[in-house]
Amino acid sequence: MRGFVLRFIVTGVAVLVASQVVPGLAIDSLAAGTVGVLVLAMLNALVRPILYVLSAPFIVATLGVFMIVINAFLLGVVSVFVKGFHVHGFWSAAGGAVLISLVSGMMNFMVSDRGRVDVVTSRSRTRKIRHLN
Repeated sequence: MRGFVLRFIVTGVAVLVASQVVPGLAIDSLAAGTVGVLVLAMLNALVRPILYVLSAPFIVATLGVFMIVINAFLLGVVSVFVKGFHVHGFWSAAGGAVLISLVSGMMNFMVSDRGRVDVVTSRSRTRKIRHLN
């Protein structure tokens, strides 16, 4: 449960970053942003897998680029259902979808399923050199 909440917060931060960076993507209030993230999370969990399966030939033919179109479509659907969450045009939705995917992907990479932040480090080992005499 803690991992789900942390990933929801990560997605919320990604949507906030996208609304500040991408022209044509706007959020009027904190409440509209929160509801928008909730609706986007539900669409991503329920509708996106079905759309991925139905459009698998297009995804394969375009080497995965069509997934951006699907994510942009879902972002546009959120703007239809949530008042105060605005997406003006396809290119704004596509840019927002790419940025949300990048930011949430990078941030979710560090979050485990248990909700802990994992930092991967490697320690350098000094090698012992054995001399054969």
